[in-house]
Amino acid sequence: MEIEKISGSAFLPFPECKAFMLDEFASRLGVDINSRKEYGDLVYLPGYSANSDGSTSIPYFCATALLEPFIVKFNSIGEAASALKGIQRSWAPYAFTNYRRQTLIQEKLPYVPLKPRNFPVKIPQSPMGFYTLLDEHTILASANTSSSIPLGTLSFEEDHENPPSRAYLKIQEALTLFNHFFGDDLPSPNSLCFEAGACPGGWTYVLTLLGARVFAVDRSPLADSLMKNPLVTFSAHDAFTLKPSDVRDALGGDPEWILSDVICYPERLLQWVKTWLESGIKFNMICTIKMQGGINWQAAKEFASLPNSKVVHLHYNKHELTFLMRNR
Repeated sequence: MEIEKISGSAFLPFPECKAFMLDEFASRLGVDINSRKEYGDLVYLPGYSANSDGSTSIPYFCATALLEPFIVKFNSIGEAASALKGIQRSWAPYAFTNYRRQTLIQEKLPYVPLKPRNFPVKIPQSPMGFYTLLDEHTILASANTSSSIPLGTLSFEEDHENPPSRAYLKIQEALTLFNHFFGDDLPSPNSLCFEAGACPGGWTYVLTLLGARVFAVDRSPLADSLMKNPLVTFSAHDAFTLKPSDVRDALGGDPEWILSDVICYPERLLQWVKTWLESGIKFNMICTIKMQGGINWQAAKEFASLPNSKVVHLHYNKHELTFLMRNR
């Protein structure tokens, strides 16, 4: 058995986001990707060493990056599993070839949760190891990765009956990551929340399940079940034209959480965020940065530059990013 460290880093995009990630390397990060090697969706860049501290950027559309990749040459399944266990406990498998052989290796490793989870869930802080088979006797792996989620992708068991839209999955993921990055608890009974652009109510639905009180604003009403929910106060209005004092009056206090899944230009959303920051109210914020046409990398940079904030791509995002900010 041989273990060899290799240069550079490797990047696994979110599902169906490989083209976005490659474009981001070129257009946002200015990285020459002509020397890349591809293993399924995994992209290995031998001349680009990513850093989890942000000094060398990891693309938003990358689910997990292999920060210290190495190659393992092995003769048997047991030998492969022993090599990985000798480095650290937790490993998630990415299979693009030799599926059966990789399954047998995974069965000899400690259990990691690979199936969709039930919300709420807490994400551990330690990086989740990544490995893939390049051929029957060669593993590409990294114990040090940019994510503590298996393969960097968080998915939930779906409820096909009760939520008014699949957008509820997006806020479940965003809240989980908010807790992971900033340590704040999720909204809870008596938490005051303001949701802009709430129709048909997928995000409001999740907030009410957590017991929070929600001031939901949209030009169109929410689903009937939410319109009748005593935890929900609805207003038919352009949410971006409401003053912070209007929201305070509707909730009977300062909002602790401000959320937006509004379809608008990123520049308008950024101005709205700054208006709230100027209000002096202390709040946590989750907003979807919707894109009109191509990705607006300048806008993403401006959002990411705000204090105590992160810009991420969610598994349940599409051609969009998500802004998280702790201001409490």
